[in-house]
Amino acid sequence: MRRELYAGVMSGTSLDGVDASVATFGEAPAAPCSILGFAHAPFPSSLRDELLALQEKSDDEIARAARAGNALADLYADAIIAACKVAEIEPADLAAAGVHGQTLRHRPEQGWTLQLNNPARVAERARTTVVADFRSRDIAAGGQGAPLVPAFHAAFFGHADRHRVIVNIGGIANITDLPPGRAGRGFDTGPGNVLLDLWCQRHRGQAFDANGAWAGSGQVDGALLAVLLDEPFFAVAPPKSTGRDRFNAGWLDAALSRAGFQGRAVDAQATLLALTARTVADAIRRFAPNAVDVYVCGGGARNATLMRALISEVAPRRLATTTELGIAGEHVEAVAFAWFARQALAQRPLDLSAVTGARGPRVLGAIYCQ
Repeated sequence: MRRELYAGVMSGTSLDGVDASVATFGEAPAAPCSILGFAHAPFPSSLRDELLALQEKSDDEIARAARAGNALADLYADAIIAACKVAEIEPADLAAAGVHGQTLRHRPEQGWTLQLNNPARVAERARTTVVADFRSRDIAAGGQGAPLVPAFHAAFFGHADRHRVIVNIGGIANITDLPPGRAGRGFDTGPGNVLLDLWCQRHRGQAFDANGAWAGSGQVDGALLAVLLDEPFFAVAPPKSTGRDRFNAGWLDAALSRAGFQGRAVDAQATLLALTARTVADAIRRFAPNAVDVYVCGGGARNATLMRALISEVAPRRLATTTELGIAGEHVEAVAFAWFARQALAQRPLDLSAVTGARGPRVLGAIYCQ
């Protein structure tokens, strides 16, 4: 029987580049997946800078966004081709590729979200069917449009006897609560890497703090942490989602000013890392208090300093990465969008009502045929 092959492509809020995977999936909802190929394509610095600039109001936004969308589409297509090469297949062998796009603005309270992409261009360049625009239908159905990955987490990481929480740490962090025998839910908890990356770029000229080494050499400033934690978003009950629209340079600078922070830059970095760990752990304590296992995925899983902070914060719960569950932490989101493409082609509705607040199950994604 011919295997159905799917690709998934993801570029997240951290703006570190594009991840692409090729995977197969079993027929049962909880059947394991098999990852056949994976590729990562870093953003050219010029594209990363433009995407960051487009997060804010600026001149000639429409034309600049269109050009950036084309550049992104080419990078997405190249990543699909590279992942297929690793899998020793041709893109034409794929049933479809799920391509999320790059989130520029996310305003579900106003009924819209914007993921920069040109899926028609991806389909042409990669010569494969593309599924894109996953968030819009959920928002049209009254949902937050994010996070979406809890549907994948529930299908592949749930356990019949153990209460698990999946923590995805990209630019923004989110959790998925997976209680045995009951429907789970998920939501954004706040900043993941976004503020850490911003501060590192500002003070060290580096896009990110590799392995959290710089943060690990600083001291947490209690007064600053208290001001950061005073953000109203953290106290809001789910469903909720967020992004750079809230957690950005302006937000951070205002918090530093309110705290009267005059300390070392490295101590601010240590405090921002503590903020990510604390807000993730607070969300687990408040909304998944009976969880016994916590599994981390996303870029944050590679940050040893952050992982140590999380181990301390979530104790006595056990903390590991999703690699232990069969999918490496850095692969999860790309594989998830391969699965979303599969669900869309089969016209299988996803019920994200307990995650996003949507009115009910919906088929997510627009299809661009090969």
